[in-house]
Amino acid sequence: MTFEVFLNFDGDCRKAVEFYAGVFGLNPPSNIMTYGEHPEGDFGKENENRILFTKMPIFGCDVMFSDCPAGSHYAKGTNVALSLGTFDAGEIKRIFDALAERGHVETPLGETFFSALYGMVTDKFGITWQLSLTTGANTF
Repeated sequence: MTFEVFLNFDGDCRKAVEFYAGVFGLNPPSNIMTYGEHPEGDFGKENENRILFTKMPIFGCDVMFSDCPAGSHYAKGTNVALSLGTFDAGEIKRIFDALAERGHVETPLGETFFSALYGMVTDKFGITWQLSLTTGANTF
């Protein structure tokens, strides 16, 4: 099982990643995917150069970074999500359902280009969770 932190930004993700790399004495990640490189869809010209996904290890924990699509609801200071990955689809479903109880499903569990089972839910306390089936193969 993996447990990671996911930080969202509003168009300044690349600058944030470079800043945090400098703060922690790291090289900025070389694997950065933009919305324009997304294999499953067109997110519009305004999102073409926004960061869809990148990550870098900080003190042994993978910290993932992304820009929200232009025009999304974004509130600075609430742009953190916790990410849980496991090899057990049943466990993902159990945890997702428990977190969704009296919470809000942002993305229903389903297949994506990066996971056979992925979902995002904000729990009743306002904490956003991303759950994903881990295959062991990681392109980033």
